[in-house]
Amino acid sequence: MSMRYPSIDRLLQSPLAQSWLGQFPRSQIVEKLRLAVGEARQARREAEPEALLQRADSLLRSAFQPSLVPVINATGVLLHTNLGRSPLSPRALEQVQQLCAGYSNLELDLESGQRGHRDRHLHKLLHLLTGCEASLAVNNCAAAMLLIVDEFARGREVLVSRGELVEIGGSFRIPDVLQRGGARLIEVGTTNRTYTRDFEQALTPESGMILSTHLSNFAQLGFIHQPEPAELVELARRHEVVSVLDLGSGLLDRRQLPGRMDEPDIVSSLAQGWDLIAFSGDKLLGCAQAGFILGRPDLIGRLSRNPWMRALRLDKLRLAALQGGLLDHLLAPQDVPIRAMLAQASEDLKKRAQRLARKIPGAEVHPCRSSIGGGTTPGQQLDSWAVCLPASEERARQLRQGNPSVLTRIQHGKIWLDLRTILPEQERALLSVL
Repeated sequence: MSMRYPSIDRLLQSPLAQSWLGQFPRSQIVEKLRLAVGEARQARREAEPEALLQRADSLLRSAFQPSLVPVINATGVLLHTNLGRSPLSPRALEQVQQLCAGYSNLELDLESGQRGHRDRHLHKLLHLLTGCEASLAVNNCAAAMLLIVDEFARGREVLVSRGELVEIGGSFRIPDVLQRGGARLIEVGTTNRTYTRDFEQALTPESGMILSTHLSNFAQLGFIHQPEPAELVELARRHEVVSVLDLGSGLLDRRQLPGRMDEPDIVSSLAQGWDLIAFSGDKLLGCAQAGFILGRPDLIGRLSRNPWMRALRLDKLRLAALQGGLLDHLLAPQDVPIRAMLAQASEDLKKRAQRLARKIPGAEVHPCRSSIGGGTTPGQQLDSWAVCLPASEERARQLRQGNPSVLTRIQHGKIWLDLRTILPEQERALLSVL
């Protein structure tokens, strides 16, 4: 005997389906009802109208549920690339709301009424923070390097120490960027030891750039040597080639790092005299994703006129977020989340962990180690404290897929919730899923 199923028209007349009409497109409602009926028919099972409607309701809500959602970062990795790196500061969020809800003077000079330049909105703030003479911002640090190579080394040689031919996350390799920019890579020195004389011997009339890159995600120890920055800068100047530092992490001042942690910073790098330095906006600078280029005004001017700038320039949303983030660095540095996380004392984290653990059955409190992440401070960690729960892959999965989502780490047979990366305002939401 063949099974009979209610018609789509009949299902559409139900109160539940009628309520959908104010929430979802009618075409999607019909499609999900057909899917629900089709599933029942394929399984050769009887289905009451109510069951079909509930299945269609689930399909509809799943289809329109955003896939990009907030996550509580309990991993202890401050700049977790998979979680969006640095959270934005209060002024960054305010600026996005204020400037993107309507119109703005993105490319308008309000004084003259003439067309202006979007790059000017950030330069004044960058100058106050770093003392740079000129600046430019593009999509990310990889874009910054591609632009620099295209402008100053297309068809020419770029000299790089073998010990700095790095690959970072996503299989992004410095040699590939140089090739895409039309330059010829000249490897200098050896993997562990490179001297200024190696660069000088490699220079030819075809040389266009000396490039130094941040050692992202790894450190060199033991029998090693790299030239002093001042030596490379002077050599480049003497031979009239551009000296470039791919700084990467975007640390403003190394005094922001706790204890004996070490990382090259923007202010010191500018003082070394590099013609151009490039760094990320969403790492230790704690802003939105961007690639900043600071340096000589004449070189920045050339970069701003490069045809690639049309493809690599920032939109109003990110410029607004960056403007707000830089203002917070100047006016309220304690409100920049990455700086606040770095500044948290271990004893304060212990107290927070103990307070949380008292509200969670079976929870324990243990010391642990946090990492900055984002390719910064390789091999260096921060003292921290964690709330620990009995471990199971199923519980970790439930936390990951919960509302809110909580990403943890499993270690030594326990689920660890590192307090250094859990924002204080997230604690109540965290407790709701624990």
